[in-house]
Amino acid sequence: MKQMHLRFEDTIYEEMISCANESDQTLQNMVKEAVVYYMSDKKRQKAQSGPARFKFIDLFAGIGGMRLAFEAQQGKCVFSSEWDKYCQSTYYANFGEIPAGNIKEVNAADIPEHDILVAGFPCQPFSIAGVSKKNSLGRATGFLDKTQGTLFFDVVRILDEKRPKAFLLENVKNLKSHDRGRTWKVIQDALDELDYEIFPDILDGQIYVPQHRERIFIAGFDRKRYGENITFTYDLKRPKQKPKLADILESGVEEKYTLSDKLWEYLQNYAEKHRQKGNGFGYGMPDRDGIARTLSARYYKDGSEILIAQLGKNPRKLTPKECARLQGYPERFQIVVSDTQAYKQFGNSVVVPLVTQIAACVVNKMEELEAERMKRLEACM
Repeated sequence: MKQMHLRFEDTIYEEMISCANESDQTLQNMVKEAVVYYMSDKKRQKAQSGPARFKFIDLFAGIGGMRLAFEAQQGKCVFSSEWDKYCQSTYYANFGEIPAGNIKEVNAADIPEHDILVAGFPCQPFSIAGVSKKNSLGRATGFLDKTQGTLFFDVVRILDEKRPKAFLLENVKNLKSHDRGRTWKVIQDALDELDYEIFPDILDGQIYVPQHRERIFIAGFDRKRYGENITFTYDLKRPKQKPKLADILESGVEEKYTLSDKLWEYLQNYAEKHRQKGNGFGYGMPDRDGIARTLSARYYKDGSEILIAQLGKNPRKLTPKECARLQGYPERFQIVVSDTQAYKQFGNSVVVPLVTQIAACVVNKMEELEAERMKRLEACM
């Protein structure tokens, strides 16, 4: 940790003190935050200039798994948004910029122009009360009304304002059945009303990593730009060799990751109780030549969904580095937060190699549609 001394004019110093008090933080932290944001802004400006295969934005960015996937296709990220401060720290350590905070406070018009919108938006139920009231009064309701109050609303308003050529959305496998199907209907109707052709599919990350992890992906393409007859398939390239758990395990793991006698006894008793009831609840201890259950954000609590057997002692949890590998993050990816936060971050993230393959499909299709559009335009000249 380095130190430096700064001098300010009295009037500026007084304003800084006032600002620090209003934001309920120390003057030192406020100055540090301001410097980091300044550097991030400079890097954003640099990212927005210069050649790139395409430009994209990274919404609900988490720690940047989707960004890694689209950068692997020679894309340039020109804007990112993530409200969690710990995720922001990890994002900054790996990409050199702090994402904008609460997306609800971002004016869509201020977001840079981009070709592809990328978002792993949280799933929330939509309130139908306001829509029902408008319908009873004979008033029309549009996609902005129907999605108001949810985080998907922010995806909608940005799509409406910026009209990117394509998008990729990611969510939990059960999105279509969430809130008895109402959530999916609103999402589907909103994207259709925006005039985007969408292609949803549930894909499993175990193709690329030793983890059963199903997620729904929704690719979309602009019908106003490319016409009505858009087709798209998730034509994923598969590795020759199926991944196995042993591939991601570290050697010489610290003792702190081994379960205590008390916790291990509790998990065994809990599993036995449910076994007697005919339930399948309990801990998971996968074979090293097999695959693991889905890593979740609650993994930090007890590690019960993925335990690693150890000879002559209690099983252990995965290390944060192993969790990164289980999600397909590159070895260079920096973990700069506590173990608890790291478990939450990787548990909430995406399987990077899977999204990388999906990104290739989306980008290639967008370029194919763009080439066809240019041919049509030239033919009309």
